Amino acid sequence: MAIPEHEDERPTVHFEDRMSDSDALMWAIEKDPMLRSTITTAMVLEGPVDTERLHRTFERASRVVPRLRQRVRSNPLSVAPPRWEIDPNFDLRYHLRAARAVGTGSMADLLSMAAPIAMQGFDRARPLWEATVVDGLSNGRTAIILKIHHSITDGVGGVRLMLELFDLDPDTEDRPMPDPPPVHVMSQTERFVDAFQHETRRQFGLARRAGQGGVDGLRGVSYDPGGSLVATSELASSAMRLLRPVTAPLSPVMRRRSLSNHFDVLTMPLDVAKKVGKSVGGTLNDTFVGGVVRGMFLYHRAHGHVPPALRMGMPISVRGAASMDTAGNAFVPARLEMPIDVEDPEELLTLVRRHCVAARDEPANQLVEHVSNLLNRLPTSLVTQVFGSMMRGLDFQASNVPGSPLPLYLLGVPVQAVFPFGPLAGAAVNVTLLSYQNELNVGVNLDPAAIRDAELFMQCLHTAYDDLLDLV
Repeated sequence: MAIPEHEDERPTVHFEDRMSDSDALMWAIEKDPMLRSTITTAMVLEGPVDTERLHRTFERASRVVPRLRQRVRSNPLSVAPPRWEIDPNFDLRYHLRAARAVGTGSMADLLSMAAPIAMQGFDRARPLWEATVVDGLSNGRTAIILKIHHSITDGVGGVRLMLELFDLDPDTEDRPMPDPPPVHVMSQTERFVDAFQHETRRQFGLARRAGQGGVDGLRGVSYDPGGSLVATSELASSAMRLLRPVTAPLSPVMRRRSLSNHFDVLTMPLDVAKKVGKSVGGTLNDTFVGGVVRGMFLYHRAHGHVPPALRMGMPISVRGAASMDTAGNAFVPARLEMPIDVEDPEELLTLVRRHCVAARDEPANQLVEHVSNLLNRLPTSLVTQVFGSMMRGLDFQASNVPGSPLPLYLLGVPVQAVFPFGPLAGAAVNVTLLSYQNELNVGVNLDPAAIRDAELFMQCLHTAYDDLLDLV
């Protein structure tokens, strides 16, 4: 993601009035609390912030970013995805809260406060975000625990939204306060008409694209019938891999699941991690995923049970130039069986890259939105049951989010670190990376029912990354 070098280059984010089909599906399956899609971020500041100015900053952000004032409104009489509408009773005091650090104010103490906040579900009648300002941390630091629902945006879009809170210069003056967005609560008749018009436009667009695809397809068959049949077969096989139900994880030791969580963190240098990925002809993501996979190998070896592979969930960003300034989600939820029983770190990185590239290039990735549209027409209880069985089959999730290469400031106070924590959504652990300047901040969200010895798991993860970074 490109971060502006000057305040006047701050990007404008576009917001749709309705959820996409995939966002709507993510919203619907939360009938099962284990499938909640909550993103939590712990932002550590080097000093205290002025309470009144901070309140004003969030008030301004809620006016510039309308999604922060919008609630989700569904219509049971329509198959159209839910709408985003301004909450007529928006109250910033509910969303922006204050707390005092527990214990000695260490990072572990902060994480012990953040974990239960992340566990709690959102009030679905209100905008889907909360921020807790924690003061009294060690060395005079302050933190903000920001909790946001995944249906609002993915990690890349979330970083862009955060630019409305932070500055690139410590001496930046307060930005002007715009008017609040207009409020209009639709009547039932208006909702029905709006949903009907939305579906008509969408179905017309799908038919037009399908018609064009049909013409192109016929041309392709006439010129290369064998190649067209092979492509269709590959797409069908890919779709089966994408949607294939799995009922149980592959790990012999991380099998139990609960609604509880445990947070931990680690950091490593960005430049070294990039060199490691490049050394095997890959990228930073290969180093990141390779570290998680090797950590899994070391952890299972410590328990005396190393399976040949584990099932990994990995969001693959499909944000192009046209969608970089659009809120919402733009990723494909890939599932792949990743070999972990590999002793040699360099061989492991090569294997990881091969599997990640294959997952990125799956032909069925282009069908995710269409499949979501179909599933949204089924009873929510049925969809939740199907997805619940699929997600519980994941052993771990890994997500890599590019952050700011430049230092950030909040009301003149430097941001020391930003740690992301992705949702478990049925997996035993979610490991999420967010870059900031020359550091990689890794947030670990694990289910203590699946990983009962969190300290051992973190030791294995630290050792794994040390092994990889020693390659250069």
